[in-house]
Parts: sequence; C-alpha cells; structure tokens
Amino acid sequence: MIVVDGSDAPMGRLASYVARQLLKGETVYVVNAEKMVISGDPDAVYERYKSRIDLKTHRNPIVNSPKYPRTVTGIFRRSVRGMLPRWRKRGRDALRRLRVWRGVPDEVKNVELVRPDFKLPRTYIRLGDLAKRLGGW
Repeated sequence: MIVVDGSDAPMGRLASYVARQLLKGETVYVVNAEKMVISGDPDAVYERYKSRIDLKTHRNPIVNSPKYPRTVTGIFRRSVRGMLPRWRKRGRDALRRLRVWRGVPDEVKNVELVRPDFKLPRTYIRLGDLAKRLGGW
C-alpha cells in the first residue's frame, strides 16, 4: 500500500506516477487531492473544463451527453483512468486499487506519506478551487 500526498503536486505528473504504481500491482491511496495543482492560466483551465461539462447532444441531452466529473476526487480519478488500459482486465483491476480523498482520512493518518518531488509550475489553479468554480465541491 502506497499513500501519496497530493499537496502542491502537478495533477498530470502525479497521475502518471500513480498509474505506473497501479499497473505494478500496488494499492495507491492519494490524500490531500484538493491541494493538487493544474498548470496554466486559471481562467483558461476553468474554461476548458467548463466547456467539456457544458457539451450536450441534441438527442436527449441528459441521457446521451458525455458525463465529466466536477468533484476533486472525480477529476483526478478521470485523469488516472486515461493513463490506464481500462478496457483490459489489468487496467480495470488497477483502477479498482485507487482511492482518492480530500484531506487525510483516519485510516491512513499514521502511515508515512510518499511525496514525489515535482516542481511547482509558475501559473496554476488548485484542484479544490477548480471544483468550487465548477460546482462540484
């Protein structure tokens, strides 16, 4: 079991690290997901995510439109899912071994946290702030 701290980590880089660990067969817990960052201009990042959420089809838009997550945990799980071979058994099993939390839950409070060494980008938006703006907090 690996417990990864998401504080000040770029989301894409952390997601690729987590995906590699999951494919190796590890169970990965990601804590402090709301403190992860997405690099880029905050307004541009928000507009990109908002345009995905607003995408609708004309034929029964509630049922047939693509569904994108708005929550902190959902956004991160979706980014990890994109890095896994989810149509194969090993990819599906790997995604089941992933747990993502906002904050630090009681069950992993006493476990040593892994903090991958990533450089903080110059401009960024925190994942928690993005989720608040999208209405998923």
